[in-house]
Amino acid sequence: MSDREELIRNLEALDERLRWLSAWTVHNANHLRESRDGLKVGGHQASCASMSTIMAALYFHALRPNDKVAVKPHAGPLLHAIHYLLGRQSLDQLQRFRGFGGMQSYPSRTKDQIPVDFSTGSVGLGVAVTAFASLVQDYLIAHGAMPESDAGRMIALMGDAELDEGNIYECLIEGYKHDVRNCWWIIDYNRQSLDATTADRMFRRFDDIFETCGWRVVTLKYGKRQLAAFREPGGEALRAWIDNCPNAEFAALTYQGGEAWRARLRADLAGDADAIGLIESFDDAALARLMTNLGGHCAETLVEAFEGAQGEQPTLFIAYTVKGYGLPFAGHKDNHSGLMTEAQIGTLRDSLGIGAGEEWEPWAGLGDNRAAALKRFAEAAPFAAKAPEPLAPPVTVPALAAPAGREQSTQVAFGKILFELAKSGAPLADRIVTTSPDVTVSTNLGPWVNQRGLFRRGELADVFRAAKIPSAQKWSGHDAGQHLELGIAETNLFLALAALGLSAPLFGTRLLPVGTVYDPFIARGLDALNYGCYMDARFLLVATPSGLTLGPEGGAHQSINTPLIGMGQPGLTYYEPAFADELAACMEWAFGHMQAKDGGSVYLRLSTRSIAQAGRSDERWRTGALAGGYWLHEPAGTEAIAYIGAMAPEAIEAWVRLSAERPGLGLLAVTSPDLLHRGWSAATQRRMAGEAGASSHVETLLAPLGAGGRIVTLVDGSPSALSWMGAVRGQRVLPLGLDRFGQTGDLPDLYAEYGLDADAICRAAGALFSSARRIAA
Repeated sequence: MSDREELIRNLEALDERLRWLSAWTVHNANHLRESRDGLKVGGHQASCASMSTIMAALYFHALRPNDKVAVKPHAGPLLHAIHYLLGRQSLDQLQRFRGFGGMQSYPSRTKDQIPVDFSTGSVGLGVAVTAFASLVQDYLIAHGAMPESDAGRMIALMGDAELDEGNIYECLIEGYKHDVRNCWWIIDYNRQSLDATTADRMFRRFDDIFETCGWRVVTLKYGKRQLAAFREPGGEALRAWIDNCPNAEFAALTYQGGEAWRARLRADLAGDADAIGLIESFDDAALARLMTNLGGHCAETLVEAFEGAQGEQPTLFIAYTVKGYGLPFAGHKDNHSGLMTEAQIGTLRDSLGIGAGEEWEPWAGLGDNRAAALKRFAEAAPFAAKAPEPLAPPVTVPALAAPAGREQSTQVAFGKILFELAKSGAPLADRIVTTSPDVTVSTNLGPWVNQRGLFRRGELADVFRAAKIPSAQKWSGHDAGQHLELGIAETNLFLALAALGLSAPLFGTRLLPVGTVYDPFIARGLDALNYGCYMDARFLLVATPSGLTLGPEGGAHQSINTPLIGMGQPGLTYYEPAFADELAACMEWAFGHMQAKDGGSVYLRLSTRSIAQAGRSDERWRTGALAGGYWLHEPAGTEAIAYIGAMAPEAIEAWVRLSAERPGLGLLAVTSPDLLHRGWSAATQRRMAGEAGASSHVETLLAPLGAGGRIVTLVDGSPSALSWMGAVRGQRVLPLGLDRFGQTGDLPDLYAEYGLDADAICRAAGALFSSARRIAA
């Protein structure tokens, strides 16, 4: 046997082993493990089976140590089976699949015990992020942080139904703009989604779409057994029949088996003696094997394709497969969440020579010599030599000073702080990468880009500057640039931030990405934002302008619920500073938090509204501001006004008016309702667990108001962001904010209409405080 034949033989054996282990893992979770809640555990035996050959050929032959892979969500059990065969996954984890503390339903960077390059689960995002990871790798190479020779391929294993996701095509366009390279997408083209078979009209469209965007497309439709049959008399007629067979009919015939294949082919090819003779040369079982010998189930075809895709051009592999290949429900339209019965799994086990009780043995049924040889082969795969993820050293964060100015907006202050950092030469500035979906100028990143440049692998001249046309934006593109300009697709923004925010664990060099976006349009990319946080990517999201305060732009651009997004998103800390010095403190903290072991990402909700700055006599405010809030005016009684962000002038004006008749009225600056609520919730849980003295910052802040305290809260967004404060100490809260869509207008009109001006605050205070006094009397 030649070395090539031995390679293919080993990969075929590993294919069978992966298909078995993935199927048994799902079977154990659903049929053998105790069920305490009666719920179906689930899993995807059919989806794993359609991809087992692809993953065997990829992981045990084609992958290099520096390659990174995003595995399609439903093939998660295959990934765990691969690591189990290599001795890097425990039996306990497999047996607790989808159980508490066990292997996750879908590959997870943060919750699985095996190494996972990219989390997957939200359809399409795990695919698209690989293109941005390729771009991050190019950025590091261009900036001298990685040798070109260490470049790996960023690979996505995807189901064909994921091609229905719009984020795939948004990413494809962005990748073309930035000349993405070293990226492979491998489609498990089984032509079945959760509900149905996929549309026949798409057969030949993916080639066109990807080739137009500069990708090499490699279609793996036929296996070697089919190709051999096509060379026989009547073979071309058989090929033509396969090419013209509708997806749904091919799937149904696959499920029905050899006898059905024979009857259909006899009928359709009647009159072609050579074709009929070819068909009759196979018995039913062999005919079924021939008709399902597609490229994605042929190890030799896959090996040749992977070896042939040399160079850095991005490559799409369309690997035709059968969903449920090798399982009793192969091809059935309902097999997506189908589970084999006890009898069916027993038949599969017996066919592999695995004895009862040996189901979890990695190499059971092979015989000692064959098992030892296959184990050696698997452990010698280049992928098996992959090093653990590197630990990137932290970057020192210098003190960030607030820009001078008696009146300024937080958005303008943000741009000035970054600009000063850009000029400073501090190591931190060299690690910052900014990005924005075509709102770079309007979110005040322009000065940073003027100083640091656009990132391009090729030179991009500033044509306007060369022509001596005056412009505030002096942008040139080069490989030392530090701003990644994106088109208007917020999903791409968050995927880029996710990839940049994983640079430390993926590539060993820490980058500190800063992304800007219009605050209301966070919602456009919310799934991708959640995805980045779930992977524990670290980035700073600066969303501006925000709220009704963006007056003339109207309701379409006025955000309402983004404070609640900031409070509800795990892995993301939300701040909404009012003053430039608060913003500087938050940014300084954010760059440290992004690097901390127990840190995360940060969201700053900023405003275009220029307001008078707070006069400070000392720095005592700073600690409270970073913890979520501080008293701008300490209370000496039971009444207070609490505000967030750009509402500071209205809150201060109302405080001045009310203080004359209500001495001791407090004024609370809330910089992070997120941190205040999170701290209170954590302290409550600790007390419930028996830690009697546990307390939180918000409890300390509100303590001076006493049990009879009354608070009017004010936010340029949903009033729910602060309405919960009444529950902290049983105090009364009257929350003001937005609960309906905005409209165009100037701020006096809008604030009056929506109950956010000083008059509204005074009315609310009069109603709330007076009722309290009547009750007390």
